[in-house]
Amino acid sequence: MIDKKRWARAAQALVEQRLSLTPIEALPESLRPRDESEGYMLQREVNRLLVEAGLGHAAGHKIGCTTPVMQAFLGIPNPCAGEVLAKGVLHRSANVPRSGFVKPGVECEIAVELARDIYPQDAPFTRESMVPAVGGVMAAIEIVDDRYRDYRTLGVPTLIADDFFDCGCVLGEPITDWRRLDLPRLTGVTYVNGVEAGRGAGALVMEHPLEALAWLARSRAMRGSGLRKGAFVLLGSVVETKWLDAGDEVRVEVEELGSLSLKVDP
Repeated sequence: MIDKKRWARAAQALVEQRLSLTPIEALPESLRPRDESEGYMLQREVNRLLVEAGLGHAAGHKIGCTTPVMQAFLGIPNPCAGEVLAKGVLHRSANVPRSGFVKPGVECEIAVELARDIYPQDAPFTRESMVPAVGGVMAAIEIVDDRYRDYRTLGVPTLIADDFFDCGCVLGEPITDWRRLDLPRLTGVTYVNGVEAGRGAGALVMEHPLEALAWLARSRAMRGSGLRKGAFVLLGSVVETKWLDAGDEVRVEVEELGSLSLKVDP
């Protein structure tokens, strides 16, 4: 494990490239996290610096690569998590500037809002044990940014340290009587400029969306962390990422959860 000074240098390098919209290069060998555990440790320091830079507190979480379509798209066989900072959280219908991204993209997601804290000592975490912790289920657009020179050569631990492509999200209204819904059967659809660009069902997310939430609870518990009441969790995209440019308009519809929109301004 690298020492604290090197950890600080690695975090500063990632933050400077991210904030300046300079495509992120692979870290020098001496600063690079060697495995996913070190990636999450570095992520904590990166997000501390981003909060200090004015991006807001950690308002929620994202989980990437929870579906076969995204694992195949990114070439990564297991889920990876990041945090979503408050400044990037939008609601229902939103506009974002093209100048704020290296290469913006969107993902069609089901998200949950937590009704209570989840502590490491609450283990074991299962789909069933997650039910009482979920206060609402909502449609979501995750806003991502391919801010990497080449993410395929960057390495998964470094992608994790940089919050795994996350740049923000658009959240729908939470459905509080969500237990009546068959989450695996809900279909999400992404439209770009009025044309359907992809669709997928909730079952793609680890066979049941709450399996992803249980995975996140286990992952964080292994690092001594929990999940807090009021936070949201983006559970993974049921449609392959769609990359956008200035002037593009996106609509995401999730069955029973509603419709959201996003436009990329010039």
